[in-house]
Amino acid sequence: MRVGVLTGGGDCPGLNAVLRAIVRKGVPAYGHEFVGFRDGWRGVLEGDVRPLGIPEVRGLLPRGGTVLGSSRTNPFATDDGVDRIRGTLAEREIDALIAIGGEDTLGVAARLHDDGVPVVGVPKTIDNDLGGTDYTFGFDTAVSIATEAIDRLHTTAESHHRVLIVEVMGRHAGWIAVHAGMAGGANAILIPERPFDVDQVQAWVESRFRAQYAPIIVVSEGAMPLGGAEVLQSGQTDAFGHARLGGVGDWLAHEIERRTGKEARTTVLGHVQRGGTPTARDRWLATRFGLHAIDAVQAGEWGMMAALRGTDIVMVPLLEATKELRLVDPALYAEAEVFFG
Repeated sequence: MRVGVLTGGGDCPGLNAVLRAIVRKGVPAYGHEFVGFRDGWRGVLEGDVRPLGIPEVRGLLPRGGTVLGSSRTNPFATDDGVDRIRGTLAEREIDALIAIGGEDTLGVAARLHDDGVPVVGVPKTIDNDLGGTDYTFGFDTAVSIATEAIDRLHTTAESHHRVLIVEVMGRHAGWIAVHAGMAGGANAILIPERPFDVDQVQAWVESRFRAQYAPIIVVSEGAMPLGGAEVLQSGQTDAFGHARLGGVGDWLAHEIERRTGKEARTTVLGHVQRGGTPTARDRWLATRFGLHAIDAVQAGEWGMMAALRGTDIVMVPLLEATKELRLVDPALYAEAEVFFG
């Protein structure tokens, strides 16, 4: 069987580990041949491929990013997208696709499966907000990077008696903020699932200063004040209709300074959360996802996605992964609230 593999959406630590596992099992165990499509669905639309054999995946386990490249291309944004994909698969004699990505990439895969394209999915998002799986790879690395940043910011905040705000990724779900905030000892954690009261944030800041400590606030990029709206970098949207978020940290810093008279600074971690070497846990999870994805291809389990349930990897329908986002449980957020202020 000749199998095409692609990585779509934002890059993520662990993507290369998935590619390595797929090829390292698929070639000797099943005799499959692999090609990689460059830059996600763009490569499939345009027939842009590169070899993906055992020599090409050597040394990839600790490497961040994706050697295949990625993009936010949406084949369904053009009228002939599906026909072009079918044409590429026929021309390249590709029997099956493995799509590695998040909500948008896997949403395309699910629609292609409905159109009869043989496809298997692997979940990827540092936001950890995909349904159907307990965790996604890349999330642990992002949390580790954010936690280290918070640890470092505590000392400079206390030295200068400042409010320091750490803006982390999280468009719709605050998993990174909650995990890193709790691990880093943040004094407030603001997430998209819970619009925040600026008066309450002010009270937490003032309480922290009364205790002779400097506040650290962790905020997801998609968090918003009560009665407010998301803070956007621009009005532009990508091929899937998503606006670029960012700036809520600076907005909040301005409000805190205006209300309290205390100096407030913002650190936006941004793409540093995506880059660099994946953690051991992310390598482990990504590798297991890759192994089970190629097993699913061999078994002809089209329209399915590898997922972590407890400590087991199971196959679930792609539709289950994309029909709704996995949001932070209110009970988990309540645990974090114990340490606010």
